[in-house]
Amino acid sequence: MDRRGFVQALAATGGAWAVGGGNGLAGDVVVGDREAGHAGQQETFSLDFAPHFGMFRAHGGGTPAGELQFMADQGFRALEDNGMRGRSREEQDRIAREMERLGMRMGVFVAHTIYWREANLASGDLAKRDEFLEEIRGSVEVAKRVNATWMTVVPGHVDLRLHPDFQTANVVESLKQAAAILEPHGLVMVLEPLNRRDHPGLFLSGIPQAFQICRAVDSPACKILDDLYHQQITEGNLIPNLDAAWDEIAYFQIGDNPGRREPTTGEINYANVFRHIRDKGYRGILGMEHGNSRSGAEGELEVIRAYRSVDPGG
Repeated sequence: MDRRGFVQALAATGGAWAVGGGNGLAGDVVVGDREAGHAGQQETFSLDFAPHFGMFRAHGGGTPAGELQFMADQGFRALEDNGMRGRSREEQDRIAREMERLGMRMGVFVAHTIYWREANLASGDLAKRDEFLEEIRGSVEVAKRVNATWMTVVPGHVDLRLHPDFQTANVVESLKQAAAILEPHGLVMVLEPLNRRDHPGLFLSGIPQAFQICRAVDSPACKILDDLYHQQITEGNLIPNLDAAWDEIAYFQIGDNPGRREPTTGEINYANVFRHIRDKGYRGILGMEHGNSRSGAEGELEVIRAYRSVDPGG
């Protein structure tokens, strides 16, 4: 499932809210040797893994409140929702209240319209830059409403008419102006490089490129989102690259390769990667931006088992 698919799927999870945030499906679930669900709160994960709506639909009773309750009961203490900006204010408020009640943090949401096939920020087109900046201003209000700190920015498609260095200069200027909007609010846009197999033609594809841009913008409001799925495809060398860019990385996302499913389903040694991230003192959120390898309630439990197996512990 690619980024566009995630945004479309998550936008469809609005649904009805269960009164009181409970549901009748999670009570006696067994995950490994632990009882789960409302029968008892499970030990929190040592890293702040953040599921998304739809990942635990079967155990959440088909409601966002039910899913949030189930996530919290399983030891997750954060949520990621790419499509948050597209939700109504009322729903944003309900999600924020329920997360506050459960003691959960908000991860990233997508801050603006992503141009998948047309150059926008790379082009230097002032109208498109103004559109981007206006959407960033709107995302400030969303972030405040849902108690978010980070928002995802993808600079869009390359401009085939311009030299790459001119494109980089155009992107840097747009991001400097966006950073000036975000800085007074203590908010951070995280730049996400996407792999060119799933997303051919996008301007930003690698961690070194994102590092160079963040250094040029030179703002605490402009950092890197290191999506380990994308970077395994683009460049591999995950641990050395995150070490080299560490000062500019503010957020991680997870997905195994191939397939973009939960850890243990592909080639990435997530147990080692997570241990390294923990040992470096990371205290941020790691978004679970992947699908489930198996459908239904049992597939949802398999996701939890996988994360328990690779969680590095205290």
